[in-house]
Amino acid sequence: MKSFDEAFGGVPLATGTAPGRVNLLGEHTDYNDGYVLPVAIGQRTRVAIRPNHGDRFRLYAAALEAVSDFESGEVPPEQFARYVEGCIAVTVDVGFDVPPLDIHVTSTVPIGVGLSSSAALEVATLRALRELLSLPFDDVRIAQLAQRAEIEHAGVRCGIMDQMASSLADTTHALFLDTRTLARRLVPLPPDAEVLVLDSGIARELAASGYNTRRAECEEAARLLGVPALRDVPSDEMQRVEALPEPLRRRARHVITENQRVLDALHAVDAPAFGALMNASHASLRDDYDVSVPALDRLVCLLQDCDGVHGARLTGAGFGGACVALCRAGSVNGVAAKVIARYAEKGGRGRQLVPAAAGDFTQVLD
Repeated sequence: MKSFDEAFGGVPLATGTAPGRVNLLGEHTDYNDGYVLPVAIGQRTRVAIRPNHGDRFRLYAAALEAVSDFESGEVPPEQFARYVEGCIAVTVDVGFDVPPLDIHVTSTVPIGVGLSSSAALEVATLRALRELLSLPFDDVRIAQLAQRAEIEHAGVRCGIMDQMASSLADTTHALFLDTRTLARRLVPLPPDAEVLVLDSGIARELAASGYNTRRAECEEAARLLGVPALRDVPSDEMQRVEALPEPLRRRARHVITENQRVLDALHAVDAPAFGALMNASHASLRDDYDVSVPALDRLVCLLQDCDGVHGARLTGAGFGGACVALCRAGSVNGVAAKVIARYAEKGGRGRQLVPAAAGDFTQVLD
């Protein structure tokens, strides 16, 4: 693993950093124009850059000990490099020249478990470009350009939640975001509470196909209900939803009740009340949205039954990945150790992701 000086010689002229994120409430609502409530995590991605006075961009990913070399407008063969190239390309698209650069990337955001390492990479890259070139991008514009980079250049059809959270959230406030209007505000976490994220050890192998299926089901449910999106069905009109054919009835019910849970969480609820909303969210994701798997259910149950935990649920697309819990302040490491041990008794291979366990300096990208 090389430093900037070891990779390129000398020092960078600009840097940008951005955190990963975990979604506390509002799962599978963003593509239904709904509400989400993510919070930033402590692990971050750092991008350091300087002009290299050549004719090609040179990228070094420290954790991967991997390099990529590409011209302006050229699609790199390496997937990790496409996020960075996409950020450069969209900056050029909106009217700013970007000279060939030396680019050095390090990250402590875990991959493949729904913590948005790609969004952190995009936002950090755009922040570094903003500093180097004095670009007139505020943090919302950074998020919008980061989303464009991922969709148009990395080939991932994502919503804007991840980039907005990486650009605007912090570790002590959740970001309430209306994904239709981008209306937003920071919401303090409940007093005397901390966030814990555990990896279930189950790869999200069906997440992409399941995501596409659920999205199509929601679009069909909205069509049958005569609304632009499921967020337009008020929670007090559930009788219309109950008349839908299966599985559209359950899919729509999850989205509508999940939106309401996000709105309920805004009313200065205490930690136990917030935890109850998280528990209800998991039950809805399991029973109505069918995106949980037995290992996730087992891990969530262990968390919910553990002293010091107010509530827990799966986070991310589902079909594997991570679980998030709201814990009593000061208890997260003890809860994690106890739950991981109990999970292992039946063959589970869990690990603590947030907060980073002592000595965990994993540096990865997705």
